[in-house]
Amino acid sequence: METPPPPTARTEPTDADIAAFEQQLGRPPRGLRAIAHRCPCGQPDVVETAPRLPDGTPFPTLYYLTCPRASSAIGTLEANGVMKEMTDRLATDPELAAAYRAAHEDYLRRRDEIEELTGFPSAGGMPDRVKCLHVLVAHALAAGPGVNPLGDEAIALLPEWWRKGPCVTVPSDDTDHTPEGDDQ
Repeated sequence: METPPPPTARTEPTDADIAAFEQQLGRPPRGLRAIAHRCPCGQPDVVETAPRLPDGTPFPTLYYLTCPRASSAIGTLEANGVMKEMTDRLATDPELAAAYRAAHEDYLRRRDEIEELTGFPSAGGMPDRVKCLHVLVAHALAAGPGVNPLGDEAIALLPEWWRKGPCVTVPSDDTDHTPEGDDQ
């Protein structure tokens, strides 16, 4: 991709955003706090979740990628060994390792500003390995370029998932809420 989707302002979720989320993930949101990033198509693609679910269960994943097209493309990167390659580079590139540790600290700071989860890791394998590109991309989209170097790298490897238009269509009434397209 030539340029990643620009950062968008964190916003309160609307009813349409919640309906889009439900279509994207096939379930209602849990612990939804905000829309952390919008896809260029206008739909949410990253949500911010509470550090604890409504029942009190810790949920350390602050940023959650919701777009099924982006998620599928990231899954392809993971299947092609990108996570292992990135983890290997962390062991041999001190500058990258330091920047990735700073991303980890940023993630924890943002989560702790909402509620501290003492003893819980950040997410995605940070700070020592790459365990989930979905989390790193979500963090990079929500925080903006330059915060999570491996999230930024993964975004640069992705196709422009929004080019076909919205991954879901939110009806304005009580009509069918099924996702459109064959990329789901």
